[in-house]
Amino acid sequence: MKTDRSKVSMRGAKTNDAVRLQEVRRAAFAPVFASFRAILGEELYQLAQASKDAAQSEYLASLLAPDSGWEMYVAEREGVIVGFVSFQLDHSTLIGEIGLNAVHPDWAGTGIGTTMYEFALADMRAAGMRVATVSTGGDPSHAPARRAYEKVGFNVGVPSIWFCQKL
Repeated sequence: MKTDRSKVSMRGAKTNDAVRLQEVRRAAFAPVFASFRAILGEELYQLAQASKDAAQSEYLASLLAPDSGWEMYVAEREGVIVGFVSFQLDHSTLIGEIGLNAVHPDWAGTGIGTTMYEFALADMRAAGMRVATVSTGGDPSHAPARRAYEKVGFNVGVPSIWFCQKL
């Protein structure tokens, strides 16, 4: 499904958006958590990753706090929150970082992510940032995120891998 990106609006997240933001996060990250479980196997997943996945809900809630150091914006389409993006600006290093973000799967592939990332990057430029960073997974479930970041100009990356071993 394609969408008219001009009908997507960005606005600052409010505390009363929290329930919908958690719905978007939960739906968007379900395939990621399933991928981690499949890659690691159930036992290693439970030992090394499950608690991190569970803590993501609290992490999202913490980003909404006024003193979190992160800016949080929502993408709306026809009055419905379809995605969110967080970012922070480091005025001492002039580095802006895109943090936790998601697009509801019902809206995946429609340009919502592009709109959110372009919005964040424009804010970074306006604030005088000289570099923008974002990190994402290298597993198959993160391929759409990697494509979306590349689409808005992220073109240099440092590969990384996370190893696990049961002791």
